[in-house]
Amino acid sequence: MNDNNDLLQLWQHPDTDETYMLAGWRQWADAGNMSSGLVQHLIDQTAATRIGLIKPTHFYLFQAPGTHHFLRPDVALEEGLIKSHDVRRNEFHYWRHGRKGVVFFLGDEPHLNAELYAELWLDAVEALGIRRVICLGGVYGSMPYDREREIHAIYSLPRLKPELDRYAVKYSNYQGGSTIGAYLAYHAGQRGIELVDLYAFVPAYDFSQVSNQVQGLRIENDFQAWFDVMRRIRHMFDLELDLSELETRGLEMASSLDSQVEELSRRYPKLKVRELMQQISDSYEEMPFMPLDDLLARELGDLLDGLSS
Repeated sequence: MNDNNDLLQLWQHPDTDETYMLAGWRQWADAGNMSSGLVQHLIDQTAATRIGLIKPTHFYLFQAPGTHHFLRPDVALEEGLIKSHDVRRNEFHYWRHGRKGVVFFLGDEPHLNAELYAELWLDAVEALGIRRVICLGGVYGSMPYDREREIHAIYSLPRLKPELDRYAVKYSNYQGGSTIGAYLAYHAGQRGIELVDLYAFVPAYDFSQVSNQVQGLRIENDFQAWFDVMRRIRHMFDLELDLSELETRGLEMASSLDSQVEELSRRYPKLKVRELMQQISDSYEEMPFMPLDDLLARELGDLLDGLSS
């Protein structure tokens, strides 16, 4: 355990038989708000209770020399009075559901002293008795917006892979700059902690090569990706968590994108947006996640619909 006890504060501990963690950051790999937005949504949905924090001391720059807005926190004034000011936060929230509990962590990716940050964060995981951690992330890619998202997994211990194979995920051979999730997965492995990073690929389309009038199209809040990842997590942790809102918002988002694509096709025919979307769809290799209970529920629904008609 770390000696910097003043930096890590936990004032409540889970009292459940099984406790898991879902973690997200305002970070580099946050396409579609997959990391920060989804965790905040879950905190709000479950009315989770704040139970601890990591103090921001030592971890953040106020500004980067030679830049103006790159790292500076935002401030809002009203007639000269400060109404709000951004504060770096790393907070733990707890939701109990029967004999199981979930700790939701939402933080800001550190700029400095990453090793100390990782040590404190993993100290919290151990102190809270977390059985397994899921870290969330998102990256932009060229893929159909109306299909199930491609999910990639990174894991801390070799024994996790046979189980992950059942969740319709892919594994990357990427080499390059690390995300906060990958960094923590490495350090978690050194301490024998089960940690899985789930990264969703979020649709984005770049038109800048063929037009200077339209830069591109991308999804800011990818509710479909949120839904696809949470379906896997719900089964992994055997949680009774209502995902109907995410499913509905995902369908509404796809419908809205249909309209945007039609409008772009009408206004900028040289972009050949429909043709591009068809090419992307034709080359996309979907890996649908269809566990047995979901499959049975769908078949039962189809049967009931047939009987009612």
